[in-house]
Amino acid sequence: MQFIKTTEQTSKHNHLEKMSVTELLTNINTEDKTVPDAVEKSIPQIEALVKEIVQKLKNGGRLFYTGAGTSGRLGIVDASECPPTFGVSHDLVIGLIAGGDTAIRKAVEFAEDSPTQGWKDLTEYNVSEKDVVIGIAASGTTPYVVKALQHCNENNITTGCITCNEGSPLATTAQFPVVVTVGAEFVTGSSRMKAGTAQKLVLNMISTATMIQLGRVKGNKMVDMQLSNNKLVDRGTRMIMEELSIDREQASRLLEQYGSVRNAIDNYEA
Repeated sequence: MQFIKTTEQTSKHNHLEKMSVTELLTNINTEDKTVPDAVEKSIPQIEALVKEIVQKLKNGGRLFYTGAGTSGRLGIVDASECPPTFGVSHDLVIGLIAGGDTAIRKAVEFAEDSPTQGWKDLTEYNVSEKDVVIGIAASGTTPYVVKALQHCNENNITTGCITCNEGSPLATTAQFPVVVTVGAEFVTGSSRMKAGTAQKLVLNMISTATMIQLGRVKGNKMVDMQLSNNKLVDRGTRMIMEELSIDREQASRLLEQYGSVRNAIDNYEA
C-alpha cells in the first residue's frame, strides 16, 4: 500500500477567513464529530495494545510515551494524570517529549528531527524488555519517535504507537500499532485539531483501561486517587458515604484516619 499522509491533505473547507465566527465554530465542530467514529474502528488495535501493557505492568514493567510537539505534550499530560487519579507511582507511566521539558511550553526547533535523541531519552530511564514504549505522532514520520521505536525493537522492548496515517513508518515499525484515520484537518495540516483529539481519546482509553485492569478502580470509583486538594477530599468523603452507607462526619473521620478511600473502606468496621 502506498503511504499517503492523510493528515496533510487539503481541507474540505475553503476561504476560512471569509467565514463568520458561527460558521467557523460550526464547521470545526462538524469535523470534530467524526473523530470518535474513527477511534471506534481502532478499538481492536487498542485492545491488543492494552492487554500487552497490562501484562508488562503486572510483571514490574513501566509504560513510556514518547512524542514531539502536540503529540509529546498529550503523552505527558496522560502520564502526569495517572498518579493523582489512580494512586500509582510517578515512575510507572512516563511521558517524554522531543526537546525536553522546555518543549512542553515552547516549541524547540528541529528537536523532532533528531534520529538519535529519542532513544537517548529512553535509555536515561534504563528502558528494558520489561517495559512498553508507545510512540505518538500524528504524521507517523517523526524521526525522534520512529527511530526510538526501531531501537526498542532491536532491544526486544515492546512497542506500540498512536498515529493518524495508515502505512506510515511509525505504524509499520510498532509491534502494536493504533492507527486512527481522521483525514484532512479543518485548517490544512493542523494536526493538533482532529488528530490531536483522536490521540487524546486513545490515550484516555489506554491508561484508564490499563489502570482498571490493574485493580485501581473499585466499582466505578477512583478509590486510590491522591487527596491533593479540597475537591478530591470531598469526593473521597462522598465515595465512602455511598459505599458504606454512613454519614459525612463518620466518612470524613475514616478518610482522615486511613488516608485513602480504599483503605477507609477496607478497614471499616460497622
